[in-house]
Amino acid sequence: MGLKKRNKVSAEFSMSSLTDIIFLLLIFFMLTSNFVRIENFDLPESNAKTVAPTTAVVTINKAGQYTFNQKPVRASQIEQKLRSELRKMDKKEKEEAALTIVAEKGVPFKKVQDLMEIAGRLRIRAIIATKPKPEQQG
Repeated sequence: MGLKKRNKVSAEFSMSSLTDIIFLLLIFFMLTSNFVRIENFDLPESNAKTVAPTTAVVTINKAGQYTFNQKPVRASQIEQKLRSELRKMDKKEKEEAALTIVAEKGVPFKKVQDLMEIAGRLRIRAIIATKPKPEQQG
């Protein structure tokens, strides 16, 4: 019997075309990432009634002035002041620690973001205080 041997299909493919595509995508994303900008926006309004515990309150007004627990401070001093507050606490209080950020409407979100990053570095919660929504009459 003359049985023919079947040709086996090779499951290999050329990696060079795949690396070219990945390289082109990398270049594309690197070039377009420079054009992405986060626009400033007003802080949200909320109808939530939740009251969260606060360790420290940082207030920012439109003029860019900061207060830490109702005392005027420079932006560069906030992290240091917050660290000293945390040192005064015991372990249980540190686990519950939270930074409340109260920003006047019209404050650039970048300033709020900087405060949130400080809270992240110190491993505490950051809470953004929101303005209550006006009651809708029905």
